[in-house]
Amino acid sequence: MNADVKQQLAPGGVLRAAINLSNPLLVTGKAANDDPQGVSPDMAAAVAAALGVDVKLVPYSNPGLVADGMAKGEWDIGMIAIEPERAATIAFTAGYVQIEATYLVRAGAPFQTVEEVDAPGVKIAVSGRSAYDLYLTRTLKHGELVRGSNLANATVVFGEQNLPALAGLRPALIEDQKKFPGSRILPGMFTAVAQAVGSNPANKEAVAWLSEFVEKLKADGTIQQWIDKHGVTGRLMVGDPR
Repeated sequence: MNADVKQQLAPGGVLRAAINLSNPLLVTGKAANDDPQGVSPDMAAAVAAALGVDVKLVPYSNPGLVADGMAKGEWDIGMIAIEPERAATIAFTAGYVQIEATYLVRAGAPFQTVEEVDAPGVKIAVSGRSAYDLYLTRTLKHGELVRGSNLANATVVFGEQNLPALAGLRPALIEDQKKFPGSRILPGMFTAVAQAVGSNPANKEAVAWLSEFVEKLKADGTIQQWIDKHGVTGRLMVGDPR
């Protein structure tokens, strides 16, 4: 490892790692000290161990706040979804895990495919500033997004406003479906959300090292072991090789 990598990622001797608490697949519980537990915290801990430093988890209630934290200098690495809008200020590794994003539709809704949801007058509940919100903001031609503050709040918006569709990650929508009798999850996906390790683009050596480190953990089975350990097998998939 280049000596600059450790200096760039943990100049104070502690790696500050941003964790998005709103994704229940990536953060599945809490430790005795209230630190989040899950695949994302495991990734943060693995990076710190490889650097030979301690890790400090910096929790955020939604991914938009994680992104904001980079500009404020609040973290050294961030567990965050790859999104072109964020790439201007955050350097991403390839995804270490990925999740399908699709729609939950209300009972009686006419939609059979994800493409049919993008129609005039159709309001879609979505977790504001999530990667799939940013994707839909760029790509929807007719549908209207109604944003909640996070995934749980978007589900409340979907129910309280009687909206026809809720955008989300398929595994979370499977749980949400139980709350709405007769609702359906549409087949296929409108995008796949890849969760990556983000860092400061100015730190070229650190960016390159993180990218190689993530690929190693995908290839040697470590990330699949984390997925199995935290009980999200079949809902989180190891990211595609770079």
